[in-house]
Amino acid sequence: MNPDTTILTLTVNPAVDRIITVDRLVFEARAYILSTSEAAGGRGVNAARVLQRFGAKTLAILPVGGEVGKTLQEKLGHDKFQIEIVPIEANVRTNLTITDKQGLSVKLNEQGPPISKAELTAIQKAVERHLQSASWLMLCGSLPPTVDRHFYTLLIESANSHGVQTLLDADGDALLHAIEAGPSLTSPNQTEAERLLNRALITRTHFIDAAKHILAMGAKSVVLSLGSRGAIGASPAGLIEVAPPRIEALCPIGAGDALAAATVWALAQGKRFDEAVRWGVAAGTASAKLPGISLANLEQTEAIFAETLIHEVTA
Repeated sequence: MNPDTTILTLTVNPAVDRIITVDRLVFEARAYILSTSEAAGGRGVNAARVLQRFGAKTLAILPVGGEVGKTLQEKLGHDKFQIEIVPIEANVRTNLTITDKQGLSVKLNEQGPPISKAELTAIQKAVERHLQSASWLMLCGSLPPTVDRHFYTLLIESANSHGVQTLLDADGDALLHAIEAGPSLTSPNQTEAERLLNRALITRTHFIDAAKHILAMGAKSVVLSLGSRGAIGASPAGLIEVAPPRIEALCPIGAGDALAAATVWALAQGKRFDEAVRWGVAAGTASAKLPGISLANLEQTEAIFAETLIHEVTA
């Protein structure tokens, strides 16, 4: 990777993440709060944190507005990666996550603020200004309700015209439409893949078939994230399966963002697709070992990378 090129991350729907850790999560039973914290959140923000900790040059682009937005900017002040803020009028969202010491979690997310056409155009122009100096554009997370479901499609087409590779990490209609634009890589988790394909994924055969199906929908490569079970990677060269070591997961929240970021980092370094998926699984696993919404650095990821198992899928 040219050290002068940048990996861009776009978070159209950032949030202030409020994290409450309790002793246990049990339905209709009392839980005791052990700790609370707040952090600047959003998939692209988390991805930028991982990239910065891996030594990559990265720029996070995100809209910010309202009183909640002031808190978000204050929290972003603790981060060391470059940030470009696109001002909007409405409050950005606040998300609530409740997690326990056993790794169970409940996530309650607001849908996101209304974004006007003028504000959306400003976001698009902010991205396009940086494409000439970028190697990758990571399109991360949900779109607020007022944003056209084809917005990511437009950005993928723009990136393609600049020779910039794209990572699509989205859900619902935004994922469905943008896949047809041919992103370089898409990284759905199991739930997102189930919604995309409109069927339950339960067995290993289901996962393999899902990865192949998503590849056939238009993505140039696919990493189907399966949490503690690792990931299935699909590319024109074939399919691979990466299994992580067994760990005690303290908080798996953000692990998928780490997986996507580390995979892109490895590809930007010129590593093979199968090796890049190993790096992604290692980063997601290393992040899940950490308390709260903490994201692994390169050293922590390297320790897990050595313990991952990879093999080609022939069935």
